[in-house]
Amino acid sequence: MHVHAFSPMEIDYGVLKTAMPLREYLQMMKDEGLGSIPGTAAEILDDRVRQELSPNKLPAGRWVEIITAAHELGIPTTSTMMYGHVEEPADWVRHILLLRAIQKRTGGFTEFVPLGFIHENTRLYRHGGARPGAKREEHLRVHALARVLLHGAIKNLQVSWVKLGFEMSLACLQAGANDFSGTLMEESISKAAGATFGEFVSPEEFRAKIRSIGRVPAERTTTYKMRRTFESEADAQSAAARLPTLGAQHHATYTEGAY
Repeated sequence: MHVHAFSPMEIDYGVLKTAMPLREYLQMMKDEGLGSIPGTAAEILDDRVRQELSPNKLPAGRWVEIITAAHELGIPTTSTMMYGHVEEPADWVRHILLLRAIQKRTGGFTEFVPLGFIHENTRLYRHGGARPGAKREEHLRVHALARVLLHGAIKNLQVSWVKLGFEMSLACLQAGANDFSGTLMEESISKAAGATFGEFVSPEEFRAKIRSIGRVPAERTTTYKMRRTFESEADAQSAAARLPTLGAQHHATYTEGAY
């Protein structure tokens, strides 16, 4: 099993509680089985925006410090940006270019995930401090902009179907994204903010949606190693038939890089 866990904010909390130096703490986590880190809590990496949007979260510099240290220790991470709240388009550009600069130095980002702001149940929106999320045009512009600005740096651009819904996600795939993210079991953070998606979706349904826009679905590992490509649904059924049946007498072995 590949362990993908602990945001930079959670790592900062662990460092605070243990009083360990950051690099020693990260190395300890890696030695105990941590495979990669979600690059969440990035929001917009500008302290002016962060002070208005999420004053209790890490300063931008600390987020960068934690992510960079993880990369230097061989722990890959995702990268994210939340948009549609109090920021301006110029903030998108600065944020993405900062991620690009980090990637050019460390090569540790596996993907970039734009996250549309879910506004309905947030205190900031209810108090008039944020706009009601991004419009369709903004979603498309962010994904297209990211594809252009990250060219040659971060190869994979993931849509967040939990936040966008399927119709908008498919449109963003056509605007520059190449990854539909995961099937999930159940998502709680976006739903608590007012999202209506986040329940389990079967691989079969994902493959059908991907094919609906003329793309070929493929299965990847957490760190973007390709496991199999499904030229047709018959390929998927054939692959499923070859999987071992797990029972009391059979134990699947761990294969390095398989997850």
